[in-house]
Amino acid sequence: TDFDPVQARLFAEGLLALGHPEWEGRMSGTLEEHNTAQSNFDNFTSFGLSATMDTFAVPMFEILEEPTLSICSRGNVPGWSEVAPCGPGDFGSSQSVFTHREDFVIQGYSGTADIRYVDEVPVTDLGNGSEDQAWSSAALTIGLVFGQGGVTSNTEIFLRAQANDLSALILVTYDASGGTNPPNNCKITGDEGRCVPYFKSVDTSQFENFPDGIPFIMVSDQVGFQIRDDVANGSSLLSISTNVDNQGERDVKVPCGVLPGKSDKLIIFGAHHDTVYGGPGAVDDTSGTATVLELARQFAKMAEDRGEPKYTIKFCTWGGEEEGLHGSKAYVSAYVTALQENLRLYINLDMNHVDIDFETRGNGVWLFGNDRGDTKHIEGIVDTFKRENPRGLASTYSINVDTKDGPKNSPDGMPYNSDHGPFVYDLQREEGDPPGRALVCYGSGSWEYHTYHDDMDRFNEESLAVSGIIYGTYAAWLSW
Repeated sequence: TDFDPVQARLFAEGLLALGHPEWEGRMSGTLEEHNTAQSNFDNFTSFGLSATMDTFAVPMFEILEEPTLSICSRGNVPGWSEVAPCGPGDFGSSQSVFTHREDFVIQGYSGTADIRYVDEVPVTDLGNGSEDQAWSSAALTIGLVFGQGGVTSNTEIFLRAQANDLSALILVTYDASGGTNPPNNCKITGDEGRCVPYFKSVDTSQFENFPDGIPFIMVSDQVGFQIRDDVANGSSLLSISTNVDNQGERDVKVPCGVLPGKSDKLIIFGAHHDTVYGGPGAVDDTSGTATVLELARQFAKMAEDRGEPKYTIKFCTWGGEEEGLHGSKAYVSAYVTALQENLRLYINLDMNHVDIDFETRGNGVWLFGNDRGDTKHIEGIVDTFKRENPRGLASTYSINVDTKDGPKNSPDGMPYNSDHGPFVYDLQREEGDPPGRALVCYGSGSWEYHTYHDDMDRFNEESLAVSGIIYGTYAAWLSW
Protein backbone atom coordinates (compact mmCIF):
# COMPACT_ATOMS: atom_id res chain seq x y z
CA THR A 1 0.00 0.00 0.00
CA ASP A 2 1.24 3.48 -0.84
CA PHE A 3 1.29 6.09 1.92
CA ASP A 4 2.31 9.73 1.57
CA PRO A 5 3.60 11.12 4.89
CA VAL A 6 3.68 14.67 3.52
CA GLN A 7 -0.03 14.48 2.73
CA ALA A 8 -0.70 13.00 6.18
CA ARG A 9 1.03 16.00 7.76
CA LEU A 10 -1.11 18.36 5.71
CA PHE A 11 -4.21 16.58 6.97
CA ALA A 12 -2.94 16.94 10.55
CA GLU A 13 -2.20 20.64 10.16
CA GLY A 14 -5.67 21.20 8.74
CA LEU A 15 -7.27 19.46 11.70
CA LEU A 16 -5.32 21.46 14.26
CA ALA A 17 -6.44 24.67 12.57
CA LEU A 18 -10.01 23.75 13.58
CA GLY A 19 -9.22 23.89 17.30
CA HIS A 20 -10.67 26.21 19.93
CA PRO A 21 -9.47 29.80 19.44
CA GLU A 22 -8.09 29.99 23.00
CA TRP A 23 -7.78 26.47 24.37
CA GLU A 24 -6.80 24.83 21.04
CA GLY A 25 -8.61 21.55 21.64
CA ARG A 26 -11.46 19.94 19.73
CA MET A 27 -13.50 18.72 22.69
CA SER A 28 -16.38 16.35 22.00
CA GLY A 29 -19.78 17.92 21.61
CA THR A 30 -18.38 21.35 20.75
CA LEU A 31 -18.43 23.35 17.55
CA GLU A 32 -14.76 22.49 17.08
CA GLU A 33 -15.42 18.76 17.19
CA HIS A 34 -18.38 19.08 14.84
CA ASN A 35 -16.34 21.15 12.38
CA THR A 36 -13.62 18.50 12.49
CA ALA A 37 -16.11 15.75 11.71
CA GLN A 38 -17.48 17.79 8.82
CA SER A 39 -13.96 18.36 7.50
CA ASN A 40 -13.30 14.62 7.54
CA PHE A 41 -16.63 13.98 5.81
CA ASP A 42 -15.73 16.52 3.11
CA ASN A 43 -12.31 14.94 2.64
CA PHE A 44 -13.85 11.50 2.21
CA THR A 45 -16.17 12.75 -0.49
CA SER A 46 -13.34 14.64 -2.20
CA PHE A 47 -11.47 11.32 -2.51
CA GLY A 48 -14.43 9.91 -4.44
CA LEU A 49 -15.84 7.85 -1.58
CA SER A 50 -19.44 7.94 -0.47
CA ALA A 51 -19.78 9.22 3.08
CA THR A 52 -22.11 9.03 6.06
CA MET A 53 -22.42 11.18 9.16
CA ASP A 54 -23.93 9.76 12.33
CA THR A 55 -24.85 11.94 15.29
CA PHE A 56 -25.17 10.47 18.77
CA ALA A 57 -26.42 12.20 21.92
CA VAL A 58 -24.17 10.97 24.73
CA PRO A 59 -23.42 11.99 28.34
CA MET A 60 -20.98 14.85 27.98
CA PHE A 61 -19.88 17.80 30.06
CA GLU A 62 -19.61 21.32 28.67
CA ILE A 63 -17.15 23.96 29.87
CA LEU A 64 -19.17 27.18 29.86
CA GLU A 65 -16.35 29.59 30.70
CA GLU A 66 -12.66 29.58 31.47
CA PRO A 67 -11.85 28.36 35.00
CA THR A 68 -9.74 30.34 37.47
CA LEU A 69 -7.47 29.38 40.35
CA SER A 70 -5.57 31.67 42.72
CA ILE A 71 -4.11 32.02 46.23
CA CYS A 72 -4.50 35.06 48.49
CA SER A 73 -1.95 35.93 51.14
CA ARG A 74 -3.80 38.24 53.53
CA GLY A 75 -2.69 41.79 54.24
CA ASN A 76 -1.89 43.46 57.54
CA VAL A 77 -4.75 45.94 57.96
CA PRO A 78 -7.00 44.80 60.85
CA GLY A 79 -10.50 44.00 59.67
CA TRP A 80 -9.95 44.27 55.93
CA SER A 81 -8.27 40.89 55.56
CA GLU A 82 -11.35 39.25 57.08
CA VAL A 83 -13.99 41.33 55.29
CA ALA A 84 -12.43 41.41 51.81
CA PRO A 85 -9.19 39.41 51.65
CA CYS A 86 -7.01 40.55 48.77
CA GLY A 87 -9.60 43.25 48.01
CA PRO A 88 -8.81 46.93 47.33
CA GLY A 89 -8.46 47.81 51.03
CA ASP A 90 -6.44 44.76 52.07
CA PHE A 91 -3.07 46.51 52.05
CA GLY A 92 -0.03 44.27 52.15
CA SER A 93 -1.92 41.38 50.64
CA SER A 94 -0.70 39.51 47.56
CA GLN A 95 -2.11 37.03 45.08
CA SER A 96 -0.74 34.13 43.08
CA VAL A 97 -2.92 33.81 39.99
CA PHE A 98 -2.36 30.56 38.12
CA THR A 99 -2.51 30.09 34.35
CA HIS A 100 -5.21 27.85 32.93
CA ARG A 101 -3.85 24.92 30.89
CA GLU A 102 -0.24 25.56 31.94
CA ASP A 103 -0.68 25.45 35.74
CA PHE A 104 -4.03 23.68 36.02
CA VAL A 105 -6.67 21.94 33.90
CA ILE A 106 -10.21 20.77 34.48
CA GLN A 107 -10.68 17.00 34.76
CA GLY A 108 -13.45 15.04 33.08
CA TYR A 109 -16.98 15.66 34.41
CA SER A 110 -15.90 18.34 36.88
CA GLY A 111 -18.71 20.21 38.57
CA THR A 112 -19.41 23.92 39.00
CA ALA A 113 -18.61 26.19 41.93
CA ASP A 114 -17.40 29.69 42.72
CA ILE A 115 -15.24 29.43 45.82
CA ARG A 116 -14.07 32.92 46.83
CA TYR A 117 -11.43 34.05 49.28
CA VAL A 118 -14.10 35.48 51.56
CA ASP A 119 -15.65 32.01 51.86
CA GLU A 120 -12.45 30.85 53.60
CA VAL A 121 -12.94 27.23 52.54
CA PRO A 122 -10.18 25.12 54.13
CA VAL A 123 -7.89 22.82 52.17
CA THR A 124 -7.38 19.26 53.47
CA ASP A 125 -4.18 17.47 52.51
CA LEU A 126 -5.35 13.95 51.66
CA GLY A 127 -1.90 12.62 50.81
CA ASN A 128 -2.16 9.99 48.10
CA GLY A 129 -5.88 9.56 48.73
CA SER A 130 -5.64 6.10 50.27
CA GLU A 131 -6.70 6.86 53.87
CA ASP A 132 -10.43 6.48 54.52
CA GLN A 133 -10.29 8.49 57.73
CA ALA A 134 -8.69 11.45 55.95
CA TRP A 135 -11.55 11.53 53.45
CA SER A 136 -14.22 11.33 56.12
CA SER A 137 -12.73 14.38 57.87
CA ALA A 138 -12.58 16.42 54.64
CA ALA A 139 -16.30 17.25 54.31
CA LEU A 140 -16.97 20.81 53.11
CA THR A 141 -13.27 21.37 52.46
CA ILE A 142 -11.14 21.37 49.31
CA GLY A 143 -9.42 18.00 49.04
CA LEU A 144 -5.79 17.97 47.87
CA VAL A 145 -4.61 14.58 46.54
CA PHE A 146 -1.02 13.87 45.52
CA GLY A 147 -1.16 11.20 42.88
CA GLN A 148 0.58 9.90 39.78
CA GLY A 149 0.03 6.90 37.61
CA GLY A 150 -1.38 4.00 39.62
CA VAL A 151 -1.69 5.72 43.01
CA THR A 152 -5.42 6.12 42.50
CA SER A 153 -7.74 6.71 39.57
CA ASN A 154 -9.70 9.84 38.73
CA THR A 155 -12.88 7.81 38.99
CA GLU A 156 -12.09 6.56 42.49
CA ILE A 157 -11.12 9.91 43.96
CA PHE A 158 -14.06 11.75 42.37
CA LEU A 159 -16.44 9.13 43.78
CA ARG A 160 -14.80 9.61 47.19
CA ALA A 161 -15.14 13.37 46.92
CA GLN A 162 -18.84 12.91 46.19
CA ALA A 163 -19.38 10.39 49.00
CA ASN A 164 -17.63 12.61 51.55
CA ASP A 165 -19.25 15.89 50.48
CA LEU A 166 -16.09 17.75 49.51
CA SER A 167 -16.35 21.32 48.26
CA ALA A 168 -13.72 20.79 45.54
CA LEU A 169 -11.09 18.26 44.50
CA ILE A 170 -7.53 19.04 43.41
CA LEU A 171 -5.21 16.36 42.03
CA VAL A 172 -1.50 17.19 42.07
CA THR A 173 0.77 15.65 39.44
CA TYR A 174 4.30 15.17 40.72
CA ASP A 175 7.38 12.97 40.53
CA ALA A 176 6.94 10.43 43.32
CA SER A 177 10.27 8.79 42.44
CA GLY A 178 12.29 11.81 43.53
CA GLY A 179 13.95 12.10 40.15
CA THR A 180 14.93 8.47 39.57
CA ASN A 181 11.98 7.70 37.28
CA PRO A 182 9.93 10.82 36.60
CA PRO A 183 6.62 10.52 34.73
CA ASN A 184 6.70 11.64 31.12
CA ASN A 185 4.72 14.81 31.83
CA CYS A 186 7.54 15.85 34.19
CA LYS A 187 10.13 15.59 31.38
CA ILE A 188 8.51 17.73 28.69
CA THR A 189 10.92 19.87 26.70
CA GLY A 190 10.54 23.52 27.65
CA ASP A 191 9.14 22.73 31.11
CA GLU A 192 12.26 21.44 32.82
CA GLY A 193 11.79 20.97 36.53
CA ARG A 194 8.00 21.10 36.38
CA CYS A 195 5.32 18.45 36.07
CA VAL A 196 2.76 19.72 33.56
CA PRO A 197 -0.91 19.03 34.45
CA TYR A 198 -2.87 16.92 32.00
CA PHE A 199 -6.49 16.00 31.32
CA LYS A 200 -8.02 12.70 32.35
CA SER A 201 -11.66 11.71 32.47
CA VAL A 202 -13.66 9.38 34.72
CA ASP A 203 -15.54 6.15 34.03
CA THR A 204 -19.06 7.48 33.68
CA SER A 205 -20.59 4.02 34.26
CA GLN A 206 -19.44 4.12 37.90
CA PHE A 207 -21.62 7.11 38.82
CA GLU A 208 -25.33 7.10 39.49
CA ASN A 209 -25.17 10.86 39.00
CA PHE A 210 -22.31 13.29 38.66
CA PRO A 211 -21.64 15.73 41.50
CA ASP A 212 -22.61 19.02 39.89
CA GLY A 213 -21.14 21.20 42.65
CA ILE A 214 -17.65 19.74 43.07
CA PRO A 215 -14.95 21.27 40.85
CA PHE A 216 -12.30 18.73 39.85
CA ILE A 217 -8.94 20.03 38.60
CA MET A 218 -5.36 18.86 38.21
CA VAL A 219 -2.49 21.19 39.06
CA SER A 220 1.25 21.09 38.43
CA ASP A 221 3.57 19.95 41.19
CA GLN A 222 4.72 23.53 41.83
CA VAL A 223 1.15 24.76 42.27
CA GLY A 224 0.21 21.74 44.39
CA PHE A 225 3.11 22.23 46.78
CA GLN A 226 2.27 25.93 47.07
CA ILE A 227 -1.35 25.15 47.92
CA ARG A 228 -0.22 22.60 50.52
CA ASP A 229 2.34 24.90 52.13
CA ASP A 230 0.51 28.23 51.97
CA VAL A 231 -3.12 27.17 52.36
CA ALA A 232 -3.45 23.68 53.86
CA ASN A 233 -0.53 24.27 56.25
CA GLY A 234 -0.65 28.07 56.31
CA SER A 235 -3.01 31.01 56.59
CA SER A 236 -3.49 31.85 52.89
CA LEU A 237 -6.81 31.38 51.10
CA LEU A 238 -7.73 29.57 47.91
CA SER A 239 -10.17 30.65 45.20
CA ILE A 240 -11.53 28.27 42.56
CA SER A 241 -14.11 29.12 39.92
CA THR A 242 -15.43 26.56 37.44
CA ASN A 243 -18.52 26.74 35.30
CA VAL A 244 -19.16 23.30 33.87
CA ASP A 245 -22.45 21.63 32.98
CA ASN A 246 -21.92 17.91 33.63
CA GLN A 247 -25.59 16.91 33.84
CA GLY A 248 -26.63 16.74 30.21
CA GLU A 249 -25.96 15.17 26.85
CA ARG A 250 -24.12 16.57 23.84
CA ASP A 251 -24.07 15.48 20.22
CA VAL A 252 -20.89 13.79 19.03
CA LYS A 253 -20.23 13.05 15.39
CA VAL A 254 -19.04 9.98 13.50
CA PRO A 255 -18.20 10.54 9.82
CA CYS A 256 -17.32 7.52 7.67
CA GLY A 257 -15.97 7.32 4.15
CA VAL A 258 -17.32 4.23 2.42
CA LEU A 259 -15.73 2.19 -0.37
CA PRO A 260 -18.50 -0.24 -1.41
CA GLY A 261 -17.47 -3.83 -1.91
CA LYS A 262 -18.86 -6.96 -3.52
CA SER A 263 -20.34 -8.00 -0.17
CA ASP A 264 -21.58 -6.44 3.05
CA LYS A 265 -18.64 -7.93 4.93
CA LEU A 266 -16.75 -5.06 6.54
CA ILE A 267 -13.25 -3.83 7.18
CA ILE A 268 -13.22 -0.61 9.22
CA PHE A 269 -10.29 1.71 9.79
CA GLY A 270 -10.86 4.05 12.73
CA ALA A 271 -9.32 6.84 14.82
CA HIS A 272 -10.76 9.48 17.12
CA HIS A 273 -10.94 13.05 15.83
CA ASP A 274 -11.73 14.64 19.20
CA THR A 275 -9.00 15.83 21.57
CA VAL A 276 -8.81 16.90 25.18
CA TYR A 277 -10.27 20.38 25.60
CA GLY A 278 -7.03 22.12 26.60
CA GLY A 279 -4.54 20.93 23.98
CA PRO A 280 -4.15 20.79 20.19
CA GLY A 281 -3.92 16.99 20.21
CA ALA A 282 -1.40 16.69 17.38
CA VAL A 283 -0.41 13.18 18.46
CA ASP A 284 -3.56 12.23 20.39
CA ASP A 285 -5.17 11.51 18.07
CA THR A 286 -4.73 13.82 15.12
CA SER A 287 -1.93 11.47 14.08
CA GLY A 288 -4.35 8.55 13.84
CA THR A 289 -7.03 10.60 12.11
CA ALA A 290 -4.53 11.88 9.56
CA THR A 291 -3.48 8.27 8.93
CA VAL A 292 -7.08 7.21 8.35
CA LEU A 293 -7.57 10.09 5.92
CA GLU A 294 -4.44 9.21 3.96
CA LEU A 295 -5.43 5.53 3.87
CA ALA A 296 -8.89 6.51 2.61
CA ARG A 297 -7.27 8.57 -0.15
CA GLN A 298 -4.97 5.71 -1.14
CA PHE A 299 -7.73 3.07 -1.12
CA ALA A 300 -9.95 5.27 -3.30
CA LYS A 301 -7.10 5.44 -5.84
CA MET A 302 -6.53 1.70 -5.48
CA ALA A 303 -10.17 0.97 -6.29
CA GLU A 304 -9.84 2.96 -9.52
CA ASP A 305 -7.05 0.61 -10.62
CA ARG A 306 -8.20 -2.70 -9.12
CA GLY A 307 -11.95 -2.38 -9.24
CA GLU A 308 -14.48 -3.21 -6.58
CA PRO A 309 -12.99 -4.83 -3.45
CA LYS A 310 -14.24 -8.07 -1.94
CA TYR A 311 -15.12 -6.31 1.33
CA THR A 312 -16.88 -3.02 1.95
CA ILE A 313 -14.22 -0.81 3.51
CA LYS A 314 -15.09 2.05 5.85
CA PHE A 315 -12.86 4.83 7.13
CA CYS A 316 -14.42 6.28 10.28
CA THR A 317 -13.41 8.88 12.83
CA TRP A 318 -14.95 9.04 16.27
CA GLY A 319 -16.03 11.85 18.54
CA GLY A 320 -16.30 11.29 22.28
CA GLU A 321 -13.22 9.11 22.80
CA GLU A 322 -11.47 11.23 25.41
CA GLU A 323 -14.44 11.30 27.78
CA GLY A 324 -15.25 7.59 27.62
CA LEU A 325 -15.24 6.12 24.06
CA HIS A 326 -18.73 7.54 23.64
CA GLY A 327 -18.73 7.82 19.84
CA SER A 328 -17.48 4.31 19.08
CA LYS A 329 -19.66 2.79 21.80
CA ALA A 330 -22.75 4.52 20.41
CA TYR A 331 -21.87 3.47 16.86
CA VAL A 332 -21.43 -0.17 17.86
CA SER A 333 -24.67 -0.08 19.83
CA ALA A 334 -26.57 1.42 16.88
CA TYR A 335 -25.24 -1.11 14.35
CA VAL A 336 -24.55 -4.09 16.59
CA THR A 337 -26.52 -6.66 14.56
CA ALA A 338 -24.91 -5.68 11.26
CA LEU A 339 -21.47 -5.64 12.89
CA GLN A 340 -21.99 -9.05 14.51
CA GLU A 341 -22.92 -10.47 11.11
CA ASN A 342 -20.48 -8.65 8.86
CA LEU A 343 -17.45 -7.21 10.66
CA ARG A 344 -14.33 -8.96 9.37
CA LEU A 345 -11.81 -6.62 10.97
CA TYR A 346 -11.61 -3.30 12.81
CA ILE A 347 -8.23 -1.49 12.64
CA ASN A 348 -7.64 1.20 15.28
CA LEU A 349 -5.00 3.91 14.94
CA ASP A 350 -4.58 5.83 18.19
CA MET A 351 -1.29 7.70 18.65
CA ASN A 352 0.35 5.43 16.04
CA HIS A 353 3.19 7.94 16.12
CA VAL A 354 6.83 8.04 17.17
CA ASP A 355 8.33 11.28 18.45
CA ILE A 356 11.06 12.92 16.37
CA ASP A 357 13.53 12.39 19.22
CA PHE A 358 14.30 8.67 18.80
CA GLU A 359 17.35 8.58 21.04
CA THR A 360 15.64 9.99 24.13
CA ARG A 361 12.09 8.77 23.68
CA GLY A 362 12.33 5.44 21.87
CA ASN A 363 11.38 4.37 18.37
CA GLY A 364 8.94 1.53 19.02
CA VAL A 365 5.68 0.82 17.20
CA TRP A 366 3.38 -1.82 18.70
CA LEU A 367 1.01 -3.75 16.44
CA PHE A 368 -1.34 -6.15 18.18
CA GLY A 369 -4.64 -7.91 17.67
CA ASN A 370 -6.93 -10.46 19.26
CA ASP A 371 -6.99 -13.05 16.47
CA ARG A 372 -3.90 -15.19 15.92
CA GLY A 373 -4.72 -15.60 12.24
CA ASP A 374 -4.61 -11.84 11.73
CA THR A 375 -1.45 -11.27 13.75
CA LYS A 376 0.30 -14.15 11.98
CA HIS A 377 -0.38 -12.44 8.65
CA ILE A 378 0.84 -9.14 10.11
CA GLU A 379 4.07 -10.86 11.17
CA GLY A 380 4.55 -12.01 7.58
CA ILE A 381 3.92 -8.52 6.21
CA VAL A 382 6.36 -7.07 8.78
CA ASP A 383 9.03 -9.56 7.64
CA THR A 384 8.52 -8.47 4.03
CA PHE A 385 8.48 -4.82 5.15
CA LYS A 386 11.83 -5.30 6.86
CA ARG A 387 13.37 -7.08 3.85
CA GLU A 388 12.24 -4.44 1.41
CA ASN A 389 12.75 -1.61 3.95
CA PRO A 390 10.61 1.02 2.19
CA ARG A 391 12.14 4.50 2.60
CA GLY A 392 14.41 3.14 5.32
CA LEU A 393 11.46 2.83 7.73
CA ALA A 394 12.38 -0.65 8.94
CA SER A 395 15.88 0.56 9.82
CA THR A 396 14.53 3.55 11.71
CA TYR A 397 11.67 2.06 13.71
CA SER A 398 11.39 -0.99 15.96
CA ILE A 399 8.24 -2.93 14.99
CA ASN A 400 6.66 -5.22 17.59
CA VAL A 401 3.78 -7.63 16.92
CA ASP A 402 1.73 -9.35 19.61
CA THR A 403 -1.48 -11.33 20.05
CA LYS A 404 -3.85 -10.43 22.89
CA ASP A 405 -6.66 -12.95 22.66
CA GLY A 406 -7.73 -13.21 26.28
CA PRO A 407 -11.10 -12.20 27.73
CA LYS A 408 -12.01 -8.64 28.62
CA ASN A 409 -10.08 -7.19 31.57
CA SER A 410 -7.57 -10.05 31.58
CA PRO A 411 -3.81 -9.44 31.39
CA ASP A 412 -3.60 -11.12 27.98
CA GLY A 413 -6.77 -9.53 26.60
CA MET A 414 -7.19 -6.45 24.46
CA PRO A 415 -7.10 -3.28 26.55
CA TYR A 416 -10.43 -1.46 26.68
CA ASN A 417 -8.76 1.94 26.45
CA SER A 418 -9.47 3.16 22.94
CA ASP A 419 -12.07 2.84 20.20
CA HIS A 420 -11.20 -0.76 19.36
CA GLY A 421 -12.68 -1.82 22.72
CA PRO A 422 -16.35 -1.60 21.70
CA PHE A 423 -15.66 -3.37 18.39
CA VAL A 424 -14.09 -6.27 20.27
CA TYR A 425 -16.08 -6.69 23.46
CA ASP A 426 -19.36 -4.83 22.96
CA LEU A 427 -20.28 -7.26 20.18
CA GLN A 428 -20.54 -9.93 22.88
CA ARG A 429 -24.13 -9.24 23.87
CA GLU A 430 -24.89 -12.73 25.13
CA GLU A 431 -22.79 -15.45 26.72
CA GLY A 432 -20.98 -17.36 24.02
CA ASP A 433 -20.94 -14.52 21.50
CA PRO A 434 -17.51 -14.28 19.86
CA PRO A 435 -15.57 -11.03 20.21
CA GLY A 436 -15.02 -8.83 17.22
CA ARG A 437 -11.64 -8.99 15.51
CA ALA A 438 -9.39 -5.96 15.80
CA LEU A 439 -5.88 -4.76 15.10
CA VAL A 440 -4.38 -1.80 16.94
CA CYS A 441 -1.27 0.34 16.60
CA TYR A 442 0.32 2.37 19.39
CA GLY A 443 3.53 4.36 19.06
CA SER A 444 6.03 5.85 21.48
CA GLY A 445 7.49 9.05 22.85
CA SER A 446 4.44 11.24 23.42
CA TRP A 447 5.48 12.92 26.65
CA GLU A 448 3.12 15.76 25.75
CA TYR A 449 0.08 13.47 25.94
CA HIS A 450 -3.07 15.32 27.08
CA THR A 451 -1.24 18.60 27.71
CA TYR A 452 -1.17 21.98 26.00
CA HIS A 453 2.23 20.97 24.55
CA ASP A 454 0.74 18.33 22.22
CA ASP A 455 1.27 20.43 19.09
CA MET A 456 2.99 20.04 15.73
CA ASP A 457 6.46 20.90 17.07
CA ARG A 458 7.30 17.25 17.64
CA PHE A 459 5.08 15.75 14.93
CA ASN A 460 6.74 12.99 12.94
CA GLU A 461 4.66 12.22 9.88
CA GLU A 462 7.19 9.66 8.62
CA SER A 463 6.38 7.34 11.55
CA LEU A 464 2.72 7.14 10.51
CA ALA A 465 3.76 5.31 7.35
CA VAL A 466 4.78 2.22 9.34
CA SER A 467 1.29 1.28 10.49
CA GLY A 468 -0.28 2.87 7.42
CA ILE A 469 1.67 0.64 5.02
CA ILE A 470 1.53 -2.56 7.11
CA TYR A 471 -2.16 -2.43 8.04
CA GLY A 472 -3.09 -0.95 4.67
CA THR A 473 -1.31 -3.82 2.92
CA TYR A 474 -3.20 -6.39 4.99
CA ALA A 475 -6.58 -4.78 4.31
CA ALA A 476 -5.76 -4.57 0.59
CA TRP A 477 -4.69 -8.22 0.52
CA LEU A 478 -7.95 -9.25 2.17
CA SER A 479 -9.99 -7.12 -0.19
CA TRP A 480 -8.38 -7.83 -3.55
